[in-house]
Amino acid sequence: MSDTILTAEGAGTFHCLRLRRGQDLMEEIRALCREKDISAGVVLSGVGCLLRARLRDASGVTIRQLEEHCEIVSLNGTVSQARCHLHISLSKEDLSTIGGHLCPGCIVNTTCELVILELPGISYGVEADPETGYDEIVFTRK
Repeated sequence: MSDTILTAEGAGTFHCLRLRRGQDLMEEIRALCREKDISAGVVLSGVGCLLRARLRDASGVTIRQLEEHCEIVSLNGTVSQARCHLHISLSKEDLSTIGGHLCPGCIVNTTCELVILELPGISYGVEADPETGYDEIVFTRK
């Protein structure tokens, strides 16, 4: 194993919220992280439906937009004030499933129920990784 493993113990804090029609899923998660001063967290559950979706595909470059109703099948990733890295799977009206990197512009249809666990004693940061070309997560003690 090449990376350092950071382990912290404690109960954590659960943030449960319901988003409503017209809210931007990514922007609301970012706002929660700012409002609650979350330095490290994970999405435990995200269910609901979208009017419109914007996802980045596996190329890491192309953003695709869907203009149709979709059910959120899965939403997971790491969240903090410093960064939110989330992946989402969506079921379209024909029940086919697509997924990718969550981008701003995913607009809630009727509802989205979120449960986010704030991790005690940990902070996420970012640093440029010359190998990937991306700003990658760094785990530190708070």
